Amino acid sequence: MNKSINQILSFLFLLFLQVLVLNNINFLGHINPYLYISFVILYPLNEKRYSFLFISFLLGLFVDFFSDSGGIHAFATLFIAYIRLFFVNVYFRKIPADYPFFSLKSESFGKVFNYVVTLTVIHHLIYFTFANFSFENLSMVFLNTLYSSVFTLILFFLGTYIFTKSE
Repeated sequence: MNKSINQILSFLFLLFLQVLVLNNINFLGHINPYLYISFVILYPLNEKRYSFLFISFLLGLFVDFFSDSGGIHAFATLFIAYIRLFFVNVYFRKIPADYPFFSLKSESFGKVFNYVVTLTVIHHLIYFTFANFSFENLSMVFLNTLYSSVFTLILFFLGTYIFTKSE
């Protein structure tokens, strides 16, 4: 399938999965998975940076629109999309010349795990910090970040395992 059509379908699938299914999960008041960020994590590195940032912003904005969250998802998603290349350089030791040939599938699980966990925790920490926006609720921010990150990571790796073609 054409790469751009695949990316559009992935965008739409993750958006609708998030707003129709995952936003309705609020287990024990702390656990709410945000699986839509996997679009940012899995997006190819060789694509144009500004269009990727714009698409990531749109994804967050659409989630905000359906969640009535006032731009928090858009900011958190745009932030992890912006810093993603830094963590690719840190964890995978890739330089811009390597980006067209880079694939998470070809990297070791430990490096991929660290990369995904870092971006997920940063996203969730930003989201819950702005959602609570008070130093009185700092423990709630960390608790929500921890639980939602764990649930998001379980769903991410489970979905990656299920939907990845075995080679």
